[in-house]
Amino acid sequence: MSILAEISEALQKGKRKQVTALVQQALDEGIPAPQILNEGLLAGMDVIGVRFRDNEIFVPEVLVAARAMNAGAELLKPHLAEAGAVSKGKIALGTVKGDLHDIGKNLVRMMFEGKGFEVIDLGVDVAPEAFVKAVQEQDCGIVACSALLTTTMPVMGEVVKALEAAGLRDKVKVMVGGAPVNQEFAASIGADAYTDDAASAADKAAELIG
Repeated sequence: MSILAEISEALQKGKRKQVTALVQQALDEGIPAPQILNEGLLAGMDVIGVRFRDNEIFVPEVLVAARAMNAGAELLKPHLAEAGAVSKGKIALGTVKGDLHDIGKNLVRMMFEGKGFEVIDLGVDVAPEAFVKAVQEQDCGIVACSALLTTTMPVMGEVVKALEAAGLRDKVKVMVGGAPVNQEFAASIGADAYTDDAASAADKAAELIG
């Protein structure tokens, strides 16, 4: 098995120490950092995403794999900067104002990062103006809003309106998700995309920016 396949395999099993050791070994062998990222770490996270979507694994396994990926990615960061590696794009992510749920949001963040996006995580209880500010300051191509309460869903519509008012709506794609959200609601507020799980969200983001 090639060392990149070994990295992918170790990541899928959530073996953080093994992942960092293998990433270091791959760097020492002169394998370019972008290749280690794409064919090792991200390839492993892709498998995790598919298995999570198919209910073969659950949240704890995803979290452990994501931790292993982040540890490997930390090692690669300085080398990626030197190699001029380009991220797929920036995503402003947050749970909307009035809602303090973050497990789903954190899972989505890991899946976005696993697809090679840079995520500006705004946290929970995020006001529409904060999403607008992130787009202006960080040049985000996607705004991703999460809501877990039916009472906070309307705030997603306010985010879309705030982006329109700031003249940014045609520059960004708006993605929405969360337990009470559905396709019909997403369409009614003018969002660009709705997905019902974290793995699909990452695939959709890649499609929207691609």
